[in-house]
Order: sequence, then C-alpha cells, then structure tokens
Amino acid sequence: MIYRGRFAPSPTGPLHFGSLVAALASYLDARAHQGVWLVRIEDVDTVRCVPGADRSILRTLEAFGLRWDEPVLYQSARTDAYRAALDRLRRDGWAYPCSCSRKEAGAGPYPGTCRQGPRHAGGPFSWRVRYDDPALGDFVVLRSDGLFSYQLAVVVDDAAQGVTDVVRGADLVSCTPWQNWLQHLLGYPVPRYLHIPLATNAAGEKLSKQTQAPPLDPAQAPALLRAALRFLHQPEAAGVTPSEILESAVRQWKRAE
Repeated sequence: MIYRGRFAPSPTGPLHFGSLVAALASYLDARAHQGVWLVRIEDVDTVRCVPGADRSILRTLEAFGLRWDEPVLYQSARTDAYRAALDRLRRDGWAYPCSCSRKEAGAGPYPGTCRQGPRHAGGPFSWRVRYDDPALGDFVVLRSDGLFSYQLAVVVDDAAQGVTDVVRGADLVSCTPWQNWLQHLLGYPVPRYLHIPLATNAAGEKLSKQTQAPPLDPAQAPALLRAALRFLHQPEAAGVTPSEILESAVRQWKRAE
C-alpha cells in the first residue's frame, strides 16, 4: 500500500513555528516512506477563516521547500460529501438532533440529554453522534449554525483522499477516538496516527494565532527548518538551501513512536 500523508492547516492566519513543525514532520515521514504528501486547506469553519490566509500558507510552504504532490483540497468545496455522510449516520440511527446550548451541554462530556428527542422544540439544532464512552460523550458533527464539525470533515476527507498516515500535533490525540468511531460507522479505513509534541511559548502555551505566535519569515527558511528539526529531535541536516536541508533530513528521518 502506497503511503499517503497530509498536512491540513486552517486558514485562520499565517503559518508560525508550530505549523512548521507539524508540516515538516508530516512531509519527512511521507518522503522517508517514498509516499505521497498532500496539502488540504481545512476551511470548513468559515467564521474563523481569514481572507487570503490560504494563499499565504501555500506560498510559505513553497518558500520552505515543502511541495505537495496533488491539487490542494479545500473543505469549503466538500459540503455535499459531509452532508451525505451525515445522512448515512442519521439513517443508521447514530446521529440525533440536539437543542442544547453550549452552556446547557456543559464543559465536560455531553451526557446525551437529547438522545430521546430535543430538549427544546423548534431548534436551532445541532447534530450529535452517539458515543458510549463516559469520558468523551456524544459529539457534534453539524453545528447549530449549519457548519459541519472538524470531526466529521476530517474523517470524510481522509477517506476520500486515501490517507494512510496522519502526522499531527499531540493536541489532537483526544479527537482520535471520535474519529476512529466515525470511520467505523461509515466503513472507512483507519489511518495510522503519529502525534508529535507541541511547540509552545515561554508561558507554556501552544503557539497559535491566539497566543500571538509570530509568522514564519521565508527569508529565514534554512534557520527555521534547522530549528524545527532540532525540536523534533532529528539529526543535524546537511545543505544550505531549504531543498538541500530537506533532502538530508529525509535520509535521516527517525520516527519517534
């Protein structure tokens, strides 16, 4: 089976060092396995998307030598596929309408309040999938504002693109059981997962737009690639240009399980 990996950023702003770590790990793992590397723009949450951020992300990846093998997939063009998946979950009795507000749902695992019917008549409704694990609870696949959730979209897209291996940040470990459950319900294959450590700031916060992580400077690409390799505990790479550094890094890639 041919290895097929992907990097799937959300276009909420420019890439930062944490993004580079995730992209680099995904890229190196794919290339070390003589596989295909894809880029997917996860713009399903249109409320958070920043106009032009997708183009900025793609230009930055190219400036760092991280070139993908197939056309970029945009989640915003995939609504029909998500709707079909939700329809199947509804027909099979796994998805149900939920009228609970965020406050009513609570901060912890959702207790299944609306499993036997919406708590409030007339909506608006989200749609949840039953998941009989008290530690995680039932989860949303379609929000009350009509936007599909990350959980459903990522599963449908990974299956559609034939993704065999997912390399992503450790903050997404908690999502994996929900995604595996959806893969089971929808009859999709389950990719292999590798979760890598998160890059954080001096306060221990994950680098993100919310924590004011500075954008990547393409002029500093060689130095930043070397810094990302050190963060991933990889050997020092030879070369001067991004392409040379990546070629060396692929040969030396050591996957930490």
